[in-house]
Amino acid sequence: MSIKILGKSPGFYDSYERRPGSNKEQTHYCPGCGHGILHKLIAEALTDFEAAENCVFVSPVGCSVFAYYYFNAGNIQSAHGRAPAVATGVKRALPESIVISYQGDGDLAAIGGNEILHAANRGEAMTVFFVNNAIYGMTGGQMAPTTLIGQKTTTTPYGRTLQNEGYPIRMAEIISSLESPVYVERVMMADTRSIAAARKAVRKGIKNQIEKKGFSFVEVLSTCPTGWKMSAPQSEEWIKSTLVKNFPLGVYKDIAQQVEPLNLDLNLAPPERVSKLIGLEKDKLEIDTAALTINENIDEEIKIAGFGGQGVLSLGVWLSEIGMREDLEVSWIPSYGPEMRGGTANCHVKLSRENIGSPLVTHPSILIAMNRPSLEKFEDDVLEGGIILWDNSLIDVEPKRKDIKNIPIPATQIAKEMGNTRISNVVILGVLAGLTEFLDPMVVQRVLPLIFKKRHLLEINLKAFQKGLELGRELSD
Repeated sequence: MSIKILGKSPGFYDSYERRPGSNKEQTHYCPGCGHGILHKLIAEALTDFEAAENCVFVSPVGCSVFAYYYFNAGNIQSAHGRAPAVATGVKRALPESIVISYQGDGDLAAIGGNEILHAANRGEAMTVFFVNNAIYGMTGGQMAPTTLIGQKTTTTPYGRTLQNEGYPIRMAEIISSLESPVYVERVMMADTRSIAAARKAVRKGIKNQIEKKGFSFVEVLSTCPTGWKMSAPQSEEWIKSTLVKNFPLGVYKDIAQQVEPLNLDLNLAPPERVSKLIGLEKDKLEIDTAALTINENIDEEIKIAGFGGQGVLSLGVWLSEIGMREDLEVSWIPSYGPEMRGGTANCHVKLSRENIGSPLVTHPSILIAMNRPSLEKFEDDVLEGGIILWDNSLIDVEPKRKDIKNIPIPATQIAKEMGNTRISNVVILGVLAGLTEFLDPMVVQRVLPLIFKKRHLLEINLKAFQKGLELGRELSD
């Protein structure tokens, strides 16, 4: 019994291999942070309900984003504030799964305010855990939509005022005013008794989804000792003395027992309509499969890296789209700095004839480096015998390794000569198609019109692809 209570829940990974650094046994959260406690409550509930294998976590930007380090479940990282929209898509595509949107107050109540309101209003059959610590904890302690009047932050050093910033937003009250949600409760984690109450709320929110009862929303008042500049005990006392007065605890709505289980199959589009719904009408996708060379041993792990704005993420999406047209298993996951355009960006792409377990590309078979920092950062990760494609128009050094295939491509220079440097990523796509066996040029040329729907854009990008294709074929000789 003590092992069950004190030991690590099977809802967590045995070792946190996804976490950077050498310490794979402990979480990265600051001492006294409430995220770790809430993680434990959720992991235990998923294990007790035997739901971990069927669970998909959706977490956006903020401290919540790192849930995928720890939970032994499906994980999707979404854009800032968009977790409810992504969770909606997952739940509608996989209605039997348990979908959890795990968000902080700077995410859910700010940029994600529209997303959460409409997901709740539609009554999406998901469970939302909303961590409210009244501050932007991850990015430096700025004011959040839930920051209290008079509370000092890095962006309100004299305290939040009603005149300048307005009242803090009370999300549980807002969500409970909508008709569709079946369960809305606010709890806190400040002492043993309150954590026990939070545990019940967590379990109820997940159980409602298991029973197909609709949208559940659990707001959790949590500590942020670092952002609040307090010790952990002081943070817990501040929740009880101050935060809870502005965000009263309690069940704001609970009609789960009064509603019938949802028929989630109604959300599924008939298979014959799927291609049309996503803009891929059958008549546009007829491919002469007899003319294609089928490689039965495709298993490519590709990392594409460069500056935001170079089309790094777009190139990854296109490769995934093309892979699907070739009946491959595909995955794509982005990774970029908060500044995005002008900052660093990379994405992970997997193309395989086998099922893909994780979308992360740790050791790519192909690295596409579109700037020098990316080449220097990821060169050592490439598998022995792998390929590095690098834009020598922008990169003034060469890869140091001798156990890989080193292929310089003047992609930006070619694009510049064609009149638009933004098409350099399409040049690289062409080189890949000419150089490798896993991209069929015929399929690529059928997909490009679906991407570039304006005639002038399609024309120049088809020419850029052809330029790259010719260069790739030359390099393969």
